[in-house]
Amino acid sequence: MIKKLDWYIIKKFLGTFVYALMIMAVIASVIDYSEKAKDFLEHKAPAMAIIGYYQNFIPHILALLFALFIFIATIFFTSKLAYKSEIIAFLATGASFNRFLRPYFIGASFICTIFLFANHWIVPIANKKRIDFENKYVHAAVAYSDHNVHLRLSPQLYVYVQNYDYFANSGYRFSSERVNGTLLLEKITADRISYDSIKKVWNLYTVVVRKNDGVKEDLKILPELTLKYPFVPKDLYENVDVKETFTTSELNRFIEQEKLRGRESLNIYYIEKYRRTSQPVAGFILCIIGVCISSKKVRGGSGLHLAIGILVSAIYMLLLQLSTTFSTKADLNPLIAVWIPNFIFACIAYFLYRRQVK
Repeated sequence: MIKKLDWYIIKKFLGTFVYALMIMAVIASVIDYSEKAKDFLEHKAPAMAIIGYYQNFIPHILALLFALFIFIATIFFTSKLAYKSEIIAFLATGASFNRFLRPYFIGASFICTIFLFANHWIVPIANKKRIDFENKYVHAAVAYSDHNVHLRLSPQLYVYVQNYDYFANSGYRFSSERVNGTLLLEKITADRISYDSIKKVWNLYTVVVRKNDGVKEDLKILPELTLKYPFVPKDLYENVDVKETFTTSELNRFIEQEKLRGRESLNIYYIEKYRRTSQPVAGFILCIIGVCISSKKVRGGSGLHLAIGILVSAIYMLLLQLSTTFSTKADLNPLIAVWIPNFIFACIAYFLYRRQVK
């Protein structure tokens, strides 16, 4: 049963955590505004649109640094209990350290469950509105697609575009190939292509059409040809920020679509998918580490505990960045890359916990 002392610790713990979130949200918003104020003025962003932007920016930054917030809040609150000798009084009644941890388990589980739900559904919706605003009022419009773009549109259809000029609505050195196993059935090349957004068709110019029917080959040269392909110009530009705007179900469908198209950088999207679950778990692990670190009264007081907490947080963020870089650049399994820091810090948490119990 949850007793009065449990409620005392839970309320103080949750209050400190919410206070830390509010402080960091204000600081992050002020810093972001100072960096983008010039862009807002140049693009004449309306005041209400800016306010709406920061309503969606705050969930993004809080979700990004969630593990750090819960860790710092745990250390700050627990070190105050230790400094006032409240923990000593609690343990002097004959209660075990396990019993002392129980309200932290409850509070951390409650917070982590909320952020787990938010990471998968709420934050992506806010990110979509945030990124739409940035594309309209902050970032310059994308002028060109990626170079040498290869797309697999179906198991038998492949297309290639050297590059695409979005302002001119023109792509250059286009080719499409329809194959059956190792047999090339049809190959179409064009010097230039453009997209008709009304009819949703592609116009090809200076076209060469080769058809292969076993031993017979047919060659046609046409000045212009209109065809319908299942892709649009924006598919030629890989915007990795789009991964943040999808709910998890949408992200799964997007990954399957990109896998069919033959994208090579799928690990970026898998990392985003697995991070949404691993991050709340990391917050729970860091909460336990924070209690174990700061539950003893030391000469340095809260300042020393906070310094240790910031150092541990920095190490965690560094490990996460290293492992995800190995995944995107060296093809490390993204599931392993995302969960390696959690595994390492879970071992540290268990070691500190065993030492405190003894």
